[in-house]
Amino acid sequence: MIRRASALVAIAALVCPGAAAALTNPQIPGLQVALHAHGFYGGPIDGIAGPRTSNGIRAFQRTHGLHPDGLAGPSTRRALGRLGRPFFGRRLLARGQIGWDVSVLQFLLTRHGFAPPRLNGNFGAGTERAVRRFQRRAGLATDGIAGPATQAALLRTRLPAARRPAAARPTRRYVVRPGDTLTAIAGRYRSSVRALARTNRLDSSDLLLVGTRLRVPVVSLPSPSTGARSWLVRSSIDRWSAHYGVDVHLARGLAWMESGFQPNLTSPIGAWGVMQVTPATWDYVETVLIGASIPRTADGNVRVGMAFLAHLLREFRGSERLAIAAWYQGPASVRRRGLLRETSAFVADVLALKRRM
Repeated sequence: MIRRASALVAIAALVCPGAAAALTNPQIPGLQVALHAHGFYGGPIDGIAGPRTSNGIRAFQRTHGLHPDGLAGPSTRRALGRLGRPFFGRRLLARGQIGWDVSVLQFLLTRHGFAPPRLNGNFGAGTERAVRRFQRRAGLATDGIAGPATQAALLRTRLPAARRPAAARPTRRYVVRPGDTLTAIAGRYRSSVRALARTNRLDSSDLLLVGTRLRVPVVSLPSPSTGARSWLVRSSIDRWSAHYGVDVHLARGLAWMESGFQPNLTSPIGAWGVMQVTPATWDYVETVLIGASIPRTADGNVRVGMAFLAHLLREFRGSERLAIAAWYQGPASVRRRGLLRETSAFVADVLALKRRM
């Protein structure tokens, strides 16, 4: 399994086009730690290759006489020194080692709730203790050495006891290939990212390993004309987004993220339709925002979703990032706690889809 992870690393170009692409690349934290150590990155070590990471690479490259292409290629990684190599998955990791892969190890330990004292690319006593705690929790030999089994377990989405129940829905099998993302797989099989995540007990921000076997939810369409149904859904989205003053590309991206434009999806918590509207949100939109009963149809579902999204955009002063975060996490929680990790991943995916739809 760890060899598959290494293969994924070997073919993945460390490019920084935006957060959504970075979420499937486990190497980004190593890059961020290395840039931070050289004074070219001041953001969080979060594994998201956003603008700060991209700008940091280019600034580092310009300072070191390298072509500022924003790619962490071999020349750039050599210039980063000991923290610029090797990639995670290429060697056993034990106390006393320093490197890019140690930074990734520390990040993954933190992601699983076993944070070492520092995230600095240096495998010290605190990191060793964190590895041992993780190994005990994962049912592995507690030797404090991050070998293939420990590294593979760290790359898994969750430890077994933390899994959530999957949605009961007919599925087909799919084996993850190089370059795959949940968004791409969902689009290929007319599913949705959230349905894929629920069915496979994943978080949309988690890493995908080549060779992982996924169950893809099968969506049954009442109409034999898939193309016609998709066109009707898209027309409904375009109409109501214009009516409520929502950017049509943002509306399409959110709808695709939620349901893959499928009008008959129902989640385990009762969220339904193209926009995956919960009963509580539907009631709020009818009674507070619109003041009228909305038909329980695909078009009505889109209208309710667009009215609520417009409301969130107004509430967060036009910030698409915060409005989408509030859609996923709830506006009160966003104000009180900021964006949770899974919320940040959801927002990044929606905004990436916006640019393509």
